[in-house]
Amino acid sequence: MKTIRWGILGAGRISEQFVSDLQRVEGCAVTAVAARSLKSAQDFAERHNIAQALEGYQALYQHADVDIIYIATPHTCHFEQASAALNAGKHVLCEKPMTVSLQQSKQLADIAKANNCYLMEGMWTWFLPAIRQAQDWIAQGRIGAIKHIKADFGYPIEYHPRRREYDAELAGGSLFEMGIYPVALAWLLTGRAPNARQVMARHADNGVADDIIWQQDYGDCYASLATSFRCKQQNWAYIIGDEGYIAIPDFWRAHRAELYHLDEMVEHFEEHREGFGFQHQATAVCEDLRAGLIESQRVSLADSHAFQAEIADINAIIAEQQ
Repeated sequence: MKTIRWGILGAGRISEQFVSDLQRVEGCAVTAVAARSLKSAQDFAERHNIAQALEGYQALYQHADVDIIYIATPHTCHFEQASAALNAGKHVLCEKPMTVSLQQSKQLADIAKANNCYLMEGMWTWFLPAIRQAQDWIAQGRIGAIKHIKADFGYPIEYHPRRREYDAELAGGSLFEMGIYPVALAWLLTGRAPNARQVMARHADNGVADDIIWQQDYGDCYASLATSFRCKQQNWAYIIGDEGYIAIPDFWRAHRAELYHLDEMVEHFEEHREGFGFQHQATAVCEDLRAGLIESQRVSLADSHAFQAEIADINAIIAEQQ
């Protein structure tokens, strides 16, 4: 089995979780980590037994012992960093949202294709066994035709205009930070944009939307979605059909899925996993690279374009309301 050699760009919390889970993936190794601060990179490397710590990112792009770069930095850095990595001939797994506009998403896909490099947005939720089990139940007709999709994702985050999550110059607001999960789940289940959408939003003092509810009409079903920095939301997903429904607690990091007919739970799936769950995504990426693919068969670049188109439309409606 060919060993896939990973470079880590960014030494923050998500990179910590991702690298921890990479230890559970057969046939991969982390060979280098890069951060703006050399000390941050060195501390990260020491914690995870990584051979090389790099100050700045250029050396990582050019690193001879790196096959793929995992990018986990603020949203507005993704396009520049992923472009540089791809142009250096490195494959890229970039945290969500991969970009902050549809134009950037399409341009990044073109760069990947021109360099014959793999590019995937890190929508790790789609790889979780509980989510895949829910899809299997749907495909088997266990809930009939989908009529409603309900999903929300929110945690309270204290406001400060220069805090990354609220900073307008860094694409702040709950839609990019957390709302990407309900957006992506609705797309996974429907595979299409809605016929109509209604949006309600509240705004922080600096104008970014920090509490959003949106409803989508697909003609044959509805979706009710929400995200917030103002409160802890339930963070469950419900997929409701005309013959039953599926409940997924904490759907964005799902361990469990429950299948109901009326009020009775008739089947239950539980993943007793170790780690955070990033290993499922990482395993799939490594398999894709060994197969010589330059695009994921699970989270395609067309899917990433769709996420951006959905977010842009929601933001456009919010802007019209201000």
